[in-house]
Amino acid sequence: MPQEKKEKAVFCWSGGKDSALALYEVLQDKTYEVKYLLTTLNENFRRISMHGVREELLEKQAQAIGIPLMKMYVKEGSNDEYERNMEAFLLRAKAEGINHVIFGDIFLEDLRAYREKNMEKVGMKAVFPLWKRNTKDLIEHFLSLHFQTVTCCVNDAYLGEDKVGTAIDAAFVHSLPANVDPCGENGEFHSFCFAGPIFKEEIPFQLGEKVYKPLELKKADSVCPSEKQKQKQNESENENEEMTRPVTKGFWFCDLIPA
Repeated sequence: MPQEKKEKAVFCWSGGKDSALALYEVLQDKTYEVKYLLTTLNENFRRISMHGVREELLEKQAQAIGIPLMKMYVKEGSNDEYERNMEAFLLRAKAEGINHVIFGDIFLEDLRAYREKNMEKVGMKAVFPLWKRNTKDLIEHFLSLHFQTVTCCVNDAYLGEDKVGTAIDAAFVHSLPANVDPCGENGEFHSFCFAGPIFKEEIPFQLGEKVYKPLELKKADSVCPSEKQKQKQNESENENEEMTRPVTKGFWFCDLIPA
């Protein structure tokens, strides 16, 4: 029996645990052939948007995965710039016969709608392999696969300095406050995945200094549109809650240094 032809796809890679698990699921499913990893970086700092991970570590991830990396740089951090750059990248991919773009989002409806709208502009389809799956089950599945990851950014409305630069394991998940999603899907924390079944080898790095950036400075540096969508949805939910969510004043980052 001839093998069924796979659909070509671009995978939007953040470098964190949800991306790693989503990519693992896609590679296991064999419906899609992932031609490229696509990552958004801040052009001024050469770091992954919102995560703050160095470009060199991103490149080492892609090398260890074995999939070509496409890097999209942003300066302003505005939705217009992001959408303009993304459209240009996707049109190039579409010219190669790629019609699908894969995301690791789990349950934020506004963010999914935003992505689907952008895909429709270029005649492509968004795919969400982790969509609506229980986040407690997802993090347990992630850990059971022996992925290794560390927090690189935490939102101070939910977590403190002690939680950044920390390995995400069962103890970490158990220690999270009740109002923090186990996968950090509301933007409570971001991570860097450095080992696991999708990597040919572990990515060596060292923990560097921890830096606090107030929210107003972070906005100036560039908050990626996906993060803005998370904040927007959280604000919308606040209107229907008797108790207001904690207010984000800034973010703790841990510099991860290539070893």
